[in-house]
Formats: sequence, structure tokens, C-alpha cells
Amino acid sequence: MYPQTALLLNQIEAELRQLELWSAVPPDSAALASTLPFCCDTLSFAQWLQFVFLPRMRALVEGQLPLPANSAISVMAEQSLAPICAKKLVLMQHLADLDQLLCNTKGRQSAGC
Repeated sequence: MYPQTALLLNQIEAELRQLELWSAVPPDSAALASTLPFCCDTLSFAQWLQFVFLPRMRALVEGQLPLPANSAISVMAEQSLAPICAKKLVLMQHLADLDQLLCNTKGRQSAGC
């Protein structure tokens, strides 16, 4: 499970770079301290993926710590990255694949999956 998760995280990063949604400049600490889901009041969805989600998920994978049992990131991506065009379909698929992998771990089925 950890190798598949790591692969999908790398694919998400690669696709963010390909779409030129990857930022060389990190947001300030105040933006990262948001308490709202996805830091929606301070970051774009792509920034949240890059500076919050990917680092946290990679830390879990590297430490072989428990991964989230429920994931619906692709739903948020559909809203945040609208309009969805052909260029964004690969990123959307990687996010949906990650959702499915996390939701199907050890036969778990969660409400968000």
C-alpha cells in the first residue's frame, strides 16, 4: 500500500508541475495556519496540495504510519479546479485513484468513499 501511495503522490506532483500549478515560493506561515478545510481561505487548491497535502502524506508513507481511511480529495478537486479541461484530466484521475486506494485499504469502506 505504501509503494502505491508514494507512486500516486509523485504522479500528482508531476502533474501539478506539468500544468504549471507548482509554486517555487511557499506561502507564508499565516496562510498555512488556516483552520478551514483545504486552507480554502488562504490557499488555492493547488497550493494546498503542494504545501500541505503532499508533505503530510509523504511523511505518513515514509514513516509507514497509518494512512487516512477516508479520502474524497477528487471531489474537492472537481470544484476547485473547475472548469475541468482535457489538460486537468490526468491530475483528476491521479487524485481519484488515490481516493480509491485509501478507501479500499484492508477492505475498509468509508462514508466518503
